[in-house]
Amino acid sequence: MEQVTRERIFIDKQHPAVYRALNGLGLKVREAADAAGIDRMVTELINIRVSQINGCAYCLDMHVTDALANGETIQRIVVLPAWRDTQLFTAQEQGALALAESLTELPDHESQDRAYAFARKCLTEDQLSAVSWITLTMNAFNRLSIISEHPVRAAKA
Repeated sequence: MEQVTRERIFIDKQHPAVYRALNGLGLKVREAADAAGIDRMVTELINIRVSQINGCAYCLDMHVTDALANGETIQRIVVLPAWRDTQLFTAQEQGALALAESLTELPDHESQDRAYAFARKCLTEDQLSAVSWITLTMNAFNRLSIISEHPVRAAKA
């Protein structure tokens, strides 16, 4: 029986032009989110929640670190998977998180419709579109890091 190797190719390094294009998409999505009035902290919450769902350790490490450095609280990050059960998140954040979860998990059509309807109550059309693009892009970055098995390095003490 052939032994399975765990060593992965970093696909971002193997095809750097494709990775630069993905980064360019990320920059355009950030511009669209800014123009739609999506706060950077909302974007980080989406990035963290999508990465939690996908189990992307590398992206979780990066976005939790960024969120904390920009003033997010440990409490909100810790309870993020249970955001529906708290009063810690604004209506805009709740709408964005509901939509991001639905677009990441791709549940049955009825569940998707409920999440979308909830998001429409909390977000403008521009914001709804921007949150969709944030989610789509974060999912792509998650897949990149999961496929490549990007390592999470210990924080410096």
